[in-house]
Amino acid sequence: MSCAIVIYASLLIAQGPQVWLEDKAIESGVSLTWISGDTGVFNMPEIIGGGAAMLDFDNDGDLDIYFVQGGHLGFAKTEHNVLLRNDNGKFIDVTEQSSTGDTGYGMGVAVADYNNDSFVDIFITNVGKNVLFKNNGDGTFTDVTDEAGVGDAGWGASAAFSDFDADGDLDLYAINYLVWAHGLDLDCFNAKGALDYCSPTNYMAPAKDLLYRNNGDGTFTNMSESAGIGTRTGTGLGVVCNDFTGNGKIDIYVANDGMADQLWQNNGNWSFTDVAAMRGCALDDEGRAKAGMGVTTNDFDNDGDFDILVCNLFGESDSLYSNEGEYFVDITARKGIRTATRHATRFGLGWVDFNNDGHLDLYEANGRVQQIGTVQTSDPFAEKNYLLEGTPKKWKRIEAIANQQTHTSRAAVFGDINNDGGIDVLVINRDAPAYVLMNVHPSKNNSVQFKVLDTNSRDAIGAIVSGTIGTTRITRSVQSAWSYMASNDPRIHIGLGDATEITDVSVTWVDGTQTKFGTFKRGIHTLVKEQ
Repeated sequence: MSCAIVIYASLLIAQGPQVWLEDKAIESGVSLTWISGDTGVFNMPEIIGGGAAMLDFDNDGDLDIYFVQGGHLGFAKTEHNVLLRNDNGKFIDVTEQSSTGDTGYGMGVAVADYNNDSFVDIFITNVGKNVLFKNNGDGTFTDVTDEAGVGDAGWGASAAFSDFDADGDLDLYAINYLVWAHGLDLDCFNAKGALDYCSPTNYMAPAKDLLYRNNGDGTFTNMSESAGIGTRTGTGLGVVCNDFTGNGKIDIYVANDGMADQLWQNNGNWSFTDVAAMRGCALDDEGRAKAGMGVTTNDFDNDGDFDILVCNLFGESDSLYSNEGEYFVDITARKGIRTATRHATRFGLGWVDFNNDGHLDLYEANGRVQQIGTVQTSDPFAEKNYLLEGTPKKWKRIEAIANQQTHTSRAAVFGDINNDGGIDVLVINRDAPAYVLMNVHPSKNNSVQFKVLDTNSRDAIGAIVSGTIGTTRITRSVQSAWSYMASNDPRIHIGLGDATEITDVSVTWVDGTQTKFGTFKRGIHTLVKEQ
């Protein structure tokens, strides 16, 4: 008996740790590098971008990629965004023929079908004028920014489409980070006394975010001031939209950099109230405002309401806010996340079930904003990204990424690129090639996925999907705007664990109606709202 145990242990050591994710960027034809345009003068936008999206722009059932490029601040030279079409796992550059190569200094992106024609459109945030591309349904796009009225010229960050008034079309929330003027006469120094990038607090120039109502005719109305959003300024970077307060309406959570985070409660009459302080999710459990970067939301504890996870700066842990109904509780430390995450600066993040065991795992894309600490590569801002495995009690750091590289990572975008049941990750790196981390876990197929469509055959952003696995009721929301300056696969993904099916599946639509769909086994399924 003891001999058999020794042999088995030896085999495990020989095999090494199990690999969950493996970079297949070269094999898949993805060659994307976010260009900061760094010239040594430390213009702050150079250290903040950039973003990307996973989207099915041609409705062929697989995920394409839209990449938001940076550029060269203060110089005439420009770079352009890139649209890659997924062709059986190989990505083909279709930027030129699709007319999607915006040349602004790009930050983030939001993707959704704003005009209910069943084709997803693309909204881009820039340092400068934002851009809206309308999908023509034939592989081409048209710049309708001016017509739609969404071309704000601030310093945009993350953005989100959502139906805030439940009228059947998608409205838009767009974050502005700082009131920025290129070449501000301000020098900042890091802990070593060297010239470096500034903190946003050095500028003392927080900006106002933007809230647009969809008029249903291809145009938007700026509701920021009248809705209450414009009464406050912030240094927002990440945004998620969900019903956090339990009133059946979609609220807005904004992660601010060095300022209190905001939870804009939807009052149902195109007015919003910031209730973050009242509900306990504005500051951490020590009463401090952190350097909020990326943010995500999910029902990690399966109690039927949506929790919030914010990632922060080196020396600050993440903030895990457990939704207790009337208020949130910061449980970061007791869930193992404080110790595991505080030694890097995190930006993009995803709360997804990579190994399909029924527990949400956590991937975080990391990279410094100042040249401090130990230099691991020729890039003084580079940091190793994190993968944390979810267990019934807490999260723990694991080494499960094959040949992991170290760069300055920003956006992390999540979705099932090859429709095999496993969630993959696209990671955007500053001045270095992007990663395409394909899920290679042995249980990657053990999931059920739902593409949830409304009566206009568009993704039913904001709808809530519930189902039962064993004795546990699972709750997920249809959303694409989370992580950091990213737009993700809007399909619902649920790991089945030891089960073979999910039962009693129902969808609560944004208008409050509900549809029951029954039982589903693993695979990808479509749930459609009846007329």
